[in-house]
Amino acid sequence: MPSDAPPDPGAAADAVPPDSVPLDSVPLDAVPLDAVPLDSGLLSPVRAATRTEAATGDPAYLAALLDAEAALARAQARLGIVPADAAATIAAAADPARFDLAGIARRARGAGNPVVPLVADLRVLAGAAGEHVHRGATSQDIVDTGAMLVASRARRVILAALDDALAALADLAGRHRDTPMAARTLGRHALPTTFGAKAANWLLGCLEARDRLAAAALPVQLGGAAGTLDAFGDRADALVTAFAAETGLDRPVLPWHTRRTPVADLGAALAVAAGSLGKIATDVWLLAQSEVGEAAEAAGPGRGGSSAMPHKRNPALSTLIRSAALQVPAHVQILHAAQAAPHERPAGEWHAEWQPLREALRLTGGAAETAAELLGGLEVAPERMRAGLDALLAVLGRDPGPGAAPALVDRALDAYRRSRA
Repeated sequence: MPSDAPPDPGAAADAVPPDSVPLDSVPLDAVPLDAVPLDSGLLSPVRAATRTEAATGDPAYLAALLDAEAALARAQARLGIVPADAAATIAAAADPARFDLAGIARRARGAGNPVVPLVADLRVLAGAAGEHVHRGATSQDIVDTGAMLVASRARRVILAALDDALAALADLAGRHRDTPMAARTLGRHALPTTFGAKAANWLLGCLEARDRLAAAALPVQLGGAAGTLDAFGDRADALVTAFAAETGLDRPVLPWHTRRTPVADLGAALAVAAGSLGKIATDVWLLAQSEVGEAAEAAGPGRGGSSAMPHKRNPALSTLIRSAALQVPAHVQILHAAQAAPHERPAGEWHAEWQPLREALRLTGGAAETAAELLGGLEVAPERMRAGLDALLAVLGRDPGPGAAPALVDRALDAYRRSRA
């Protein structure tokens, strides 16, 4: 058992050479819990320092929970449930800078969710108006509404990145509509196609995923203690409408405490989006192989380097996108499993959603931002594509031409343009 007394640095230096201290000998309590930094993406570089990361971090979640409480108070003030001046005071008190984020996280262990300590602190900060904080709501109302606010804000960032990727894809497809290359099936040369046709398929996959994500419903949550809205009496229906308006979220038909369709649908849309980007990254990675060389990521300072082989130019962006595409479905599997919640309140299923939903959002967003960067600078090598096609034609003994490939590009571009109109 480690001593509570501070060690004597001189004695330690005399006893053990500094470079021979076992790495696993550091006492478990050597670093105060308060000093542990927040997750900054060290092991998830695809989303580190991205706009989606900022929209989904702990500070963003804290802000969303407080926004939900303030919106509830304003909605209740609209209907005379709480005084208007109390709602204004609550909204002013709901300033994330006034809350101890790490402290709320630790205290959340007591009740199993962060809303209980957050509400306690908000009531103190609101002073006399504190009695009107969280009026008639349950913790899940605020957590679910906060999660939908985070999802809504993150989705705007993700959709913007997907739009950038789509614009780059449309440009690639148009410029290379007639650039001949060999199509590959099961990794082998098959028949002639064009690079534009390959990019057109990337374009449609990304477009379909983007539209599905944009269409996912993000409803407000308000049900009260048992999901029956009893605490609000005959004003319940109007309050849900007002709460939705205050948050900018969709209005649900009924509270969805244990009907987790909104989360499951959002997760599915994120998985499809990540998968569509993963498909692009996989193709680019394969085209960039040394013995193929038909495409390459744009060179840049510090990009694609190797710690052991300085001559290498690795497909770093493709690798990051693929890493996200491989992870998101696993997180979404948890969201889908959590639909089997009991009765009127989940017992672990709801709690199990929180981190996987955040990971699915920020990994998909990181992949989208990275894909926009990749596609905006993608280097295409038509001469290498021609060489590969010539090898195929030598086997075929004839040149059947690209067939309908250019026309397929035109159809994909038409669909893209219609979607932007």
